[in-house]
Amino acid sequence: MTAIKHALQRDIFTPNDERLLSIVNVCKAGKKKKNCFLCATVTTERPVQVRVVKVKKSDKGDFYKRQMAWELRDLAEVDAKDASKENPEFDLHFEKVYRWVASSTAEKNSFISCIWKLNQRYLRKKVEFVNVSSQLLEELPKAEESVPSGESQSVAGGDEDALDDYQELNAREEQDIEGMMEVCEYAISNAEAFAEKLSRELQVLDGANIQSIMASEKQVNILMQLLDEALSEVDTIEGKLSSYEEMLQSVKEQMDQISQSNRLIQISNTNNGKLLDEIQFLVNYMDLSKGHIRALQDGDLSSPKGIEACINASEALLQCMNVALRPGHEKLMAVKQQQHLFTELRDTFARRLTNHLNNVFVHQLILYYLSGHDQSSTLSQHTAELTLPKHSPLHRDLLRYAKLMEWLKNTQREKYDGLSRTYVDYMTRLYEREIKDFFEVAKIKMAGTTKEGKGNKFGKTLALWLERAFNCFPSGGPGLHGSSGKLTGSTSSLNKLTVQGSSSRRSQSSSLLDMGNMSASDLDVADRTKFDKIFEQVLSELEPLCLAEQDFISKFFKLQQHPTLGEVESDGGVPSRQPPPGEHRHSMKDMVRLMMNKIFQSIETELNSLIALGDKIDSFHSLYMLVKMSHHVWTAQNVDPASYLSTTLGNVLVTVKRNFDKCISGQIRQMEEVKISKKSKVGILPFVTGFEEFAELAETIFRNAERRGDLDKAYVKLIRAVFMNVEKVANESQKTPRDVVMMENFHHIFSTQSRLKISCLETERREAKHKYTDHLQSYVINSLGQPLEKLNHFFEGVEARVAQGVREEEVSYQLAFNKQELRKVIKEYPGKEVKKGLDNLYKKVDKHLCEEESLLQVVWHSMQDEFIRQYKHFEGLIGRCYPGSGITMEFTIGDMLEYFSSIAQSH
Repeated sequence: MTAIKHALQRDIFTPNDERLLSIVNVCKAGKKKKNCFLCATVTTERPVQVRVVKVKKSDKGDFYKRQMAWELRDLAEVDAKDASKENPEFDLHFEKVYRWVASSTAEKNSFISCIWKLNQRYLRKKVEFVNVSSQLLEELPKAEESVPSGESQSVAGGDEDALDDYQELNAREEQDIEGMMEVCEYAISNAEAFAEKLSRELQVLDGANIQSIMASEKQVNILMQLLDEALSEVDTIEGKLSSYEEMLQSVKEQMDQISQSNRLIQISNTNNGKLLDEIQFLVNYMDLSKGHIRALQDGDLSSPKGIEACINASEALLQCMNVALRPGHEKLMAVKQQQHLFTELRDTFARRLTNHLNNVFVHQLILYYLSGHDQSSTLSQHTAELTLPKHSPLHRDLLRYAKLMEWLKNTQREKYDGLSRTYVDYMTRLYEREIKDFFEVAKIKMAGTTKEGKGNKFGKTLALWLERAFNCFPSGGPGLHGSSGKLTGSTSSLNKLTVQGSSSRRSQSSSLLDMGNMSASDLDVADRTKFDKIFEQVLSELEPLCLAEQDFISKFFKLQQHPTLGEVESDGGVPSRQPPPGEHRHSMKDMVRLMMNKIFQSIETELNSLIALGDKIDSFHSLYMLVKMSHHVWTAQNVDPASYLSTTLGNVLVTVKRNFDKCISGQIRQMEEVKISKKSKVGILPFVTGFEEFAELAETIFRNAERRGDLDKAYVKLIRAVFMNVEKVANESQKTPRDVVMMENFHHIFSTQSRLKISCLETERREAKHKYTDHLQSYVINSLGQPLEKLNHFFEGVEARVAQGVREEEVSYQLAFNKQELRKVIKEYPGKEVKKGLDNLYKKVDKHLCEEESLLQVVWHSMQDEFIRQYKHFEGLIGRCYPGSGITMEFTIGDMLEYFSSIAQSH
């Protein structure tokens, strides 16, 4: 490497006034190994320029050439890849990143060390060295650091040692040397004479220095005498300082005693302050005013002002009981006494509040009946108006106690749960009776009958409720215990309704087979509309009732937020926020749902009973109920998907959907059981017209409905059943040809679907049209047959000869098919005979077709087209096989058109 270095210096860098300081043999990372050299150089002229030069061997291999050079000031980063392990790879970040692999790790380290030194010596902007060992980045000598950074320097040696030993002259030294060289003109031409002169002058200066030192001995003696005097003065001052120190020692002991006393006073003041803070804390947070105590013990829970005072007192008590005591407070006797007082006040007020709310429940419900809100007392007087009673006055009166219920929930969970159960039990009985009577009225209205003999039940109802009120209280209940005997009451229920008269007729007519007669009845349409209104009114009354009760329960029992765990007491009576082990708390929504399920447990049963009655009256009522119920379920889910109303209506919707499916299955079953008379003409089948009526009714009911998909599925099932049973009847028909049955019924189906434009049946519509067209063509061909039978047989023979290879123009030479035979056959079919045959055909077709579908003219026109087609076919064969013979039919196409037209007009 040394020889290469000298060669590079001689051949490349010396001609460019540069010195080579370090060299490394490298190749590019990730490519074929084409070796080159990276050289660190400096210029010999000022200002010094430091470069990294890439040198590459020529292709011939006999000399080196300079390929690329970078200024060191453009170098941003040197990445050695790994500082702990030997790795020959390194990166130089100029305007882009150059990745190199050195021939050895030692060469890479030597090159990076040289770059670092050049950067420290010549550049103000320092290069960042990454993953480089600290041993390589040694600091330059301090002497070099003293050189001003702004001055240019030159490299005296040709290697790194010369770079380290070289030190540039400062400005003053340069001026002195230049002045000396100007005095000695031969300084440059004769360096030896100049050096000898400088040596002589140095000797003269040394002698002068020695003489000066010897002349200053007297001054040195004087200085030493002054130093001795100074030492004696120092000894004197030290003696005085020692005496002062002994005097201050006694003062220090006194000050220490004063400091200790002050420290004790400060500790005492601090302790007194902390004690005062603790006392103020206990007084501020554990003191309950006398007014609050009176309100908790004797406050009026029936007046608005008394309720407000009790609310304020209960909140203050809860704050005092929930205060977070500091360590040690629970051991204080005063704290224990206050906690015992708070516990007694809490228990006393909880008992008073529980008894009072129990009384409120009973009295409010009794007043509710006494005020005339019992709409079920006389059922007959409410048959004209289907409404449920509103309980907003009861809710409004009870909501005054909502905050007290929240307090009870947070302090006495057992009493809170007991009140919840009591309220649920009362309201369950009340709502059960009201809902039952409400549905009885709805059933009567649906059945179109009146229920008599109900009588006035107010006395019995009130007695029954008083009895239930007594039985709801445990022993020691509020003010109503002590009564003997048991009050009894009875409620009337709607017996099983029997649908008679028009109701039974509608039930029987609710099939597709009988809808042809039913559709003409305005009474059935009116009854269905009436049922739809009644069912909608039932749902519209139930929805606000359930929502209002759920809203009240959430507000009154404070079930609108995350559950607050009931606080329990420890042995010392201190409130604790942790529930006892194993305690289970339902979420708020679950608790509301449980209470609603208990209160309105009869709604789902009554709704299912009402739905069963409507389905019994008319199975098509399931269409109305499916649409109405789906809409109300969708509305309830938008309000609260997990609410009681949404869940209950969703369950009932399953029943309605099941009835709807049963209705569709019933119609299909009746189609399969249809029987057609063997002696009468079939015509349009009843279930075909029935499907038309069903589709018209369903499209009216399901317009803009949420459950349109269910109807579309039912349409597909019904239409497939109609198709299958039409073919079944057509195959079994003896009086009417199969093609006529298929043609007429599929034409009716196609017309119905085209008129109603049911998008889900577009495929079936096209299929019906295809079946109608095919069977029309089949009937025309089979009925028309071969009206010119002998002529048909003749030309069939002609076509057979042509098929066997006889040329068409040579057919007339065949003995059986010559011109004379053709003329003989044609003469057998004069115009009168043809017209007579067509007239008989018209009468035959008229007997087959029904008047309902009016397809006679369509069929007759198709037969006309088929006859003309056969006529043209015969004329074509005559023209090709008997050219120039002049043979023609006895009648023309114009005659044929006149025959068909006159026959149609005559009938």
